[in-house]
Amino acid sequence: MSGNVPAPQETDLFRIVRGIRDLFEGRRNTVGSFTLTANVATTTVTVLNFGPSSTPIWTPSTANAAAEIGNGTMYVSARAKQSFTVTHANNAQTDRTFFYAIDG
Repeated sequence: MSGNVPAPQETDLFRIVRGIRDLFEGRRNTVGSFTLTANVATTTVTVLNFGPSSTPIWTPSTANAAAEIGNGTMYVSARAKQSFTVTHANNAQTDRTFFYAIDG
């Protein structure tokens, strides 16, 4: 929420209202990017507000990332508190980068 995330014990009405407005306007601190790790078959992505029932939604930001999706070898293999693991092809490419948004 653009740095306006009120803590659970927040009492400042302005910060609480600003946090609610940010949510209403679509700013949820649930976006980022990750690059698949080269020469291994899994990549763990750490996201502080990710939960075991959350769903990562990604889109490629490079040609090799788009090819990875096209190959059908990429999927979420584990979800946990504050992280998810992506299983993918094991190759030496270092530019398979994705933007993500978290739902849930």
